[in-house]
Amino acid sequence: MRIINEIKLDYKDVLIQPKRSTLKSRSQVSLRRDYTFINSGNVWSGIPIMAANMDGVGTFQMAEALSSLGLFTCITKHNNLKDWENHNKIYLNTNYTSISIGTSLKEYDKAKEIIQANNLKWVCIDVANGYSEHFVDFVRTVRKDYPNINIIAGNVVTADMTQELILAGADVVKVGIGPGSVCTTRIQTGVGYPQLSAVIECADAAHGLGGHVIADGGCVCAGDVAKAFAAGADFVMLGGMLAGHDEGGGNIISRGPNKYVQFYGMSSDTAMNKHSGGVADYRSSEGRTVEILHKGRVEDTVKDILGGVRSTCTYVGAQTLKQLSKCTTFVRCNQQFNPVFCY
Repeated sequence: MRIINEIKLDYKDVLIQPKRSTLKSRSQVSLRRDYTFINSGNVWSGIPIMAANMDGVGTFQMAEALSSLGLFTCITKHNNLKDWENHNKIYLNTNYTSISIGTSLKEYDKAKEIIQANNLKWVCIDVANGYSEHFVDFVRTVRKDYPNINIIAGNVVTADMTQELILAGADVVKVGIGPGSVCTTRIQTGVGYPQLSAVIECADAAHGLGGHVIADGGCVCAGDVAKAFAAGADFVMLGGMLAGHDEGGGNIISRGPNKYVQFYGMSSDTAMNKHSGGVADYRSSEGRTVEILHKGRVEDTVKDILGGVRSTCTYVGAQTLKQLSKCTTFVRCNQQFNPVFCY
């Protein structure tokens, strides 16, 4: 046993210091990025915000709405070939859409059919614990089978495993263990890593090899999205912030004048009862189920988030999103905003 005494930070622990800027307006800021991926060799262009592969977020309807704005969606694992083909006939931009899979051979066989039938360009290999040798071997297998596909792999929170996944064939490593709003991994296991520090350290490790990272989880407002990019994230993945919209589906629950939508973690009782026939005897639930206010169209929320990030850029003089991390100085704080009217 050992203790790391160096302080590690979450988004709530810092603010971004403003600096002199020549920018006159938020409209002068470009949020589009162009990436060339180290292992697939492909080039991607867009606004690097992703919808998480969660029920109520990673849907085909969400992918259609977000891709029209240049944003990305990781579709949930629980869709079959027919689901994909039905939605591909309507509209599916494969530049901004990824299939999600675990590491079981049964899942992989199903995914191969979907990838081939829909000519998919992205695969997200998604497990809760990215530290197993089996996971790294699986990433290596997928890269061998699909040398030209863009591979997302995670989740991890340390530099060493970020590098190992990139060397195994991943193009983009997903960073985050336990920071999500409906994730209880840290409560159930005591395992995790403060998200801002995880992003900073993993991004530094990935960029040294020519790889990329996704900051996955922990954002509760547009300012946190900006902090993730400022910390070096190439993509930011959102769950709770994109939940509760029309495009996420789900039943709308009416209570008095308000409407709500159920939202839950993918390791929760709710998700496992829905997709796996219940919680297996050898494990426990590591997610919570909540009801959130129905938010209407996702486009309105996206515009609010993008407006916040553009504003961040004007405060530090970054004309492009690419420049944001180079212009950022974080200031540690005890309180990032006044919460008196937040409850």
